Amino acid sequence: MKKLIILFIPFLIIGCTTTKEIVYYQDIDNKDLEPVPDVYSHNKIQINDILNIEVAALNPESVAPYKFNTGGNNQQQIQNVEMLKLLGYLVNSDGEINFPQLGRIEAGGKNTQELELYLEELLKEFITNPTVRVRIINFKFTFEGEVNKPGTYETTEENITLQQAFGMAGGLGIRGKRENILIIRQLEGERVVKRIDMTKTDWMNTEYAYVKPNDIIYVEPNKPQIASAGFITNVGTVLSVVSILTTLTLLITR
Repeated sequence: MKKLIILFIPFLIIGCTTTKEIVYYQDIDNKDLEPVPDVYSHNKIQINDILNIEVAALNPESVAPYKFNTGGNNQQQIQNVEMLKLLGYLVNSDGEINFPQLGRIEAGGKNTQELELYLEELLKEFITNPTVRVRIINFKFTFEGEVNKPGTYETTEENITLQQAFGMAGGLGIRGKRENILIIRQLEGERVVKRIDMTKTDWMNTEYAYVKPNDIIYVEPNKPQIASAGFITNVGTVLSVVSILTTLTLLITR
């Protein structure tokens, strides 16, 4: 019996994880969080974004030349997000969209509000009091590593917090390393790397409180997970080893 207890000691050690390594926001009671407007920034339009652009005016006929003719009931088509993507404006490798009558328009680097105002100014020459609404409709981000549901996710929301994004991915796995979450972000054509500690709250006062389009979020395994992966990876194997060793012990002692 003592031999069996000794045999299981390494597994007990491997499985040890402290509360301090698991609990989120451990300093939140002593942290002053910034107002949301101070940390939120509108998403910049990037290459390969698909934009839904709607133009309206008091005279509906005046805006007809500035819409693509889709040859169908547009009201029915816009109910389907995938159809919206097909009908949307793709931002090309030069950061431009091809807009009816206006030709190539620079969109990359602007946020949706800035592009709305820019298009309204251009259209004022042809339309009385135009109103433009712009939305990114292929906002996607990717989770890798120790989350419960890794994968690429899409949302039609204008913004989404990091906590909401983790919620979509089923949350952090129990063996995920919370104090070293890696975020890879595209900013104006450059890749920026940021590491945040989910056991603390200082990151909530930065722009990383919100997910941006095309973010890659990687959760690395904690030490017990790495140790168990390098030692014995599943319960079935453990039981097999114990069974063999028990049998050998009985044979030798007899």
